[in-house]
Amino acid sequence: MKEWKEYLPEFREKTKAFYAGEMTKGEYKGFSGFYGSYAQRGGKASMLRLRMPAGCVTKERLLFVAKIIKKYQIKKIHFTTCQTIQLHDLQPDIVADVMEDALNAGIITIGGGGDYPRNVMCSPLSGVEKEEYFDVRPWAKEAGEYLISLITAKKMPRKLKVAFSNSPANLPHVTYRDLGFAANADGTFDVYSAGGLGNNAKFGVKVAEGIKPEKVLYYIKAMRLMFCAYGNYENRGRARTRYMQDTLGGAEPYKKAFQEKLEEVISSGENLDIQVKQIPITKVGDGSSISGLRIMEQKQEGLYTVVWHPIGGQPNVEDICMLSEAISNMEDVEIRLSPDETAYIVNLTGNEAEKVLEVTKNSALTLFETTVSCIGANICQVGLRDSQGLLRNCVEEVRNAGISSTALPQMHISGCPSSCGTHQTGVIGFRGASKSVDGKMQPAFILFVNGEERQGQERMGKELGTILEADIPKFIVKLGKCVEESGLDFISWKEKNPEGIEKIAAEYLG
Repeated sequence: MKEWKEYLPEFREKTKAFYAGEMTKGEYKGFSGFYGSYAQRGGKASMLRLRMPAGCVTKERLLFVAKIIKKYQIKKIHFTTCQTIQLHDLQPDIVADVMEDALNAGIITIGGGGDYPRNVMCSPLSGVEKEEYFDVRPWAKEAGEYLISLITAKKMPRKLKVAFSNSPANLPHVTYRDLGFAANADGTFDVYSAGGLGNNAKFGVKVAEGIKPEKVLYYIKAMRLMFCAYGNYENRGRARTRYMQDTLGGAEPYKKAFQEKLEEVISSGENLDIQVKQIPITKVGDGSSISGLRIMEQKQEGLYTVVWHPIGGQPNVEDICMLSEAISNMEDVEIRLSPDETAYIVNLTGNEAEKVLEVTKNSALTLFETTVSCIGANICQVGLRDSQGLLRNCVEEVRNAGISSTALPQMHISGCPSSCGTHQTGVIGFRGASKSVDGKMQPAFILFVNGEERQGQERMGKELGTILEADIPKFIVKLGKCVEESGLDFISWKEKNPEGIEKIAAEYLG
């Protein structure tokens, strides 16, 4: 933390210069990303990204967020698809102060943007989920510590994203990240490399099977060496690991090259073995029980998880503060952030869960309302469309139409081709675009359908065409009504009508 604090004076100086008009937007973006901060669209305020290793928000971290909400009058927060917490609309004179306060609380922002290793992702219910293979959190957290040590290393790939999954549900999308570790039932990992969404989207190459968890850092270092050797540093748009599959001629040559770099790491003699001590959850239930739509039973007998999904991943700041206060004296309780912007509050007794349900009642009410959305063009400099606005309009129209809770799926919305909303692997995905109407360009989104994220069934969605933004809520309501009329839920309806979405969308794609 002391080392990172030494960078703060320069950040204060450059931030002051940018807002005084002495630096261009591009110059400041290239500088500030290292600190986990960017100027928002319009250049009047900043955002700051708080790393939450493996998506775990302890009571202490949540208390810190609650304190700075009050101290700096922060009004907008976003749970990101990389399992971090973003603070928005920070005025120029406080963003560095918030960053310093975070460092004092043991929360790192450095490397949260730019060409640096991002927050290591992890299955949010690892350690408490009944269906998991094993708890992968200890290795995810160790990987995060190691990657932080590489932030100032030279020749890093852009946005190196590393993820760990505890089951084939594949919530962190380990099979299409820059580097992913997929748990096996025998306590080992399969390793996937050079995947990613966005332009030139690719699923990762399986470069190893059945590796021991203590060996994961060797693969992370091999990944870095791969990019040093084969990454594209000349073209920023191609400076992502997935392009190396093309550079090397496909999956098999890539795998061969990766194994060669791995051997270099192993033969160097550097000891990168991870020694972790798993700390089991010893808390036990108190005899109280609870059930409901937002309640999940844990594998620990008598303990529960509350599911909280603020629509669009944007919780009310008042709810953050109330939640922090509610869990302050609850043993072993913490929040786990999910890549779909859900927050899981884990290790609750039945009585505790009841209290948490009350303070998190501002939550999605259906699967459809848990739709994933990036922060959108109203805030993001590179965003093309207001993805959050589209989501709000869709939710409002679906509620007004009285569509049943099982008639629509979770959607994925990205404001631009970067796929921060993972639109390419959603059952229904939208990507910001434009459409010509009477010779004038209008706000629109490209529709993708039938994507799949589950390990072993991964599939990129089919691109159908472009729909005017104003027509999307009508399309979604019509889809919901069609499913309702069938008497089936959405999954059953889709199985019976594999091209059903395309047929309903046709009139809006003209």
